[in-house]
Amino acid sequence: MLTLCLTKPLNNFRSKIFFAKVLDSWTSLHTIQTFVLILFGHTMEITPVSETHERILDAAERLFMEFGYEGTSTRMVTSEAKVNLAAVNYHFGSKEALMEAVLRRRLVILNQERMRALDEAEAKANGQPLKPSQIVDGFFGTLLRMAESDEKGGRTFQRLIGRTMTEPANFIRTFLAAEYADVVERYKTALFKALPDVPKAEIVWRFHFMLGATSYAIAGTDALQLVTDWEVDEDEGTQHEKLLARLMSFLLGGLRAPLPSTLPKSTEPS
Repeated sequence: MLTLCLTKPLNNFRSKIFFAKVLDSWTSLHTIQTFVLILFGHTMEITPVSETHERILDAAERLFMEFGYEGTSTRMVTSEAKVNLAAVNYHFGSKEALMEAVLRRRLVILNQERMRALDEAEAKANGQPLKPSQIVDGFFGTLLRMAESDEKGGRTFQRLIGRTMTEPANFIRTFLAAEYADVVERYKTALFKALPDVPKAEIVWRFHFMLGATSYAIAGTDALQLVTDWEVDEDEGTQHEKLLARLMSFLLGGLRAPLPSTLPKSTEPS
């Protein structure tokens, strides 16, 4: 535990922000869990800023998953995270920026894993086209496997990303497009190479359909029950275990489906 003694008042906003950043840097460098601030003779126990930052993100992630972006208020986040409104404003500035931070925290890991999977597959292929199943698994399977790791967001983030993609606000569409841009370009190129007889426009459309199917699937079976009266006679654990195999089979079936009769085979060079 660290004890700090403040003998002069913090008279203005800039001084307070500077002091907060000093504490943030100090606790991050020294991995201090708590410290005591002696302010004009009054003792206060302070939680490190970095810990507060993560607690806000965790709370927001759960709430955005359950209620969606529009249905979640900043006050709901502060209540769930047990912080005041000033803490959210200090760390994130706005609800929109908070949502972006929640998504970016996991998407960075997801996109790194997707790139790693594709790099490894292409290295083993030694310049030859990949199998469509390898590409589909690298992009979509990686997302589903992240649900097995709580450190990477677990099922909460999986369901959040599904919900976000099926009911996104305009700023989220722009944000996701920017976050996915490099990864999607790499996978699109791999698909073009793997399916030289399929028109590129058709591949793009089929990838779009795969994104939609995956988003709806990972949003949870409660999404299915919203539009149908079908009951799934499986517990949640069983559904999750079988989801990857079921979804991969479905996506590959769509990707490999015969071309519509109105579409000619590709005449573009591969």
